[in-house]
Amino acid sequence: MLESLEKMLAQGVDSPLLRFGLGKGYLDAGDAPRAAGHLRRCVELDPNYSAAWKLLGKALQAAGDADGARQAWERGLEAARRHGDRQAEKEMTVFLKRLDRQR
Repeated sequence: MLESLEKMLAQGVDSPLLRFGLGKGYLDAGDAPRAAGHLRRCVELDPNYSAAWKLLGKALQAAGDADGARQAWERGLEAARRHGDRQAEKEMTVFLKRLDRQR
């Protein structure tokens, strides 16, 4: 799957959904830094994509960037609230609380 998504990107196709798929794929494969790069691009293309903010935070946390994860989840909360995405809002709130407890 990642190979075909990368091929689309190489052919000049770029979209938030494509970047989200790449980010999720790389995160699932254990490549958090690469996942974070695609997810950052995803939220640049669509700052209201709350699921992408949520996954970006996870990727950054997995890569050891707790501050970056916090920033992503805080921005994601704003996006989720603007669009009434209550599930993403709840999840990111929990992630932030866990991050606070780890400090």
